[in-house]
Amino acid sequence: MSKRKAIDELIEVMARLRAPEGCPWDQEQSHMSIRLNAVEEVYELVDAIESDDDDEMLEELGDILLQVVFHAQMAKERKAFDFDDIARVITEKLIRRHPHVFEGVNVEGVAEVWNQWDAIKKKEKEGTVHERKSVFDGIPRHLPALMQANELIKKARKNDLLAQVKGARTKADLGAELFDLVQNAQSSGWQAEELLREEVKKQENILRNIEKARQGDCHT
Repeated sequence: MSKRKAIDELIEVMARLRAPEGCPWDQEQSHMSIRLNAVEEVYELVDAIESDDDDEMLEELGDILLQVVFHAQMAKERKAFDFDDIARVITEKLIRRHPHVFEGVNVEGVAEVWNQWDAIKKKEKEGTVHERKSVFDGIPRHLPALMQANELIKKARKNDLLAQVKGARTKADLGAELFDLVQNAQSSGWQAEELLREEVKKQENILRNIEKARQGDCHT
């Protein structure tokens, strides 16, 4: 079976599951009802990768692909887009954002590649409803709070909006401190995830105000 035939068969199977004579469960699903399934599948893939288990990784990658095909089928039914559109858009994006590979643009090192990527991405969205006016736009709101905090800090430091702090003595020390914080929160009847999420929101507002003030200074 060719690789193209395999994806075609998967798309056909998904269409049959959604058809009137198909599966009642699949028929009643919507983009909203299965939106978090992809998150769960990604975490299962991470487990498989960290276990160095190729069989599990193969299966979990298939489960993630199923989520793409499922959403593509539902979108096709409402005449929005289909699987080929998804593949075409991501292919065009990869080519557009790698001019050093496809257009002979010279770059030196990974840092310059990332800067180029960000610049191209920003230009793509200018003048659209998805335009990112702040460097903090685009951080997924459903990320776990610790990952959200990490993304916020990374973007702030990259744009010189947040000073570097003194690091922990060792990774083990920091891990122990984080665990103690979670334990202290639980002992007080609080959820560490909720506390950090609230703090991230507060810090993001502070950083956005600093960013706006700096942009205002640039225009005076």
